[in-house]
Amino acid sequence: MLYPAGFKADGEQGMALLVSLVFLLVLSLIGLSSLQNATLQEKMAASLDLHNRSFQAAEAALRLGESAVRQGDYSLPPCADPARCAPPAESTVVSGAGFNEASAVTWIATGEGFYAVQNLGIVLNAVGLPPGTSATLYRVTAVGLAGQARSVLESIYAKY
Repeated sequence: MLYPAGFKADGEQGMALLVSLVFLLVLSLIGLSSLQNATLQEKMAASLDLHNRSFQAAEAALRLGESAVRQGDYSLPPCADPARCAPPAESTVVSGAGFNEASAVTWIATGEGFYAVQNLGIVLNAVGLPPGTSATLYRVTAVGLAGQARSVLESIYAKY
């Protein structure tokens, strides 16, 4: 039914406008929540990628350190005392190559990280070696860096 300008039908109070505005508000909140969720997932994926890259860099540095020890002419004096044979504490903060006074290790730079080698001394009957075999044990500590991510790996290498 047609009404003259300025008149409304009985009971019509602009309810359709109110319902559509509430519906628009709900859809906007859902869209905002989805946007925040997508942003969070992007940050988590980037962080995971950095951690994977730092782990791979640490693994590569560890292999370089082990291959240096494997060389036939490689020698390093044994640790002077048990405190100096402990794993290098600065591995969580090292940011450059060079000698560290506290741990008495020399950090060597690689592509995206560092490695350090410690001579732990000579042992007899090391695990995995034939009985009666003496071996020199080396600890290789490797640090991989990628962005803000840092990975630290260690291995004990028996040279006999």
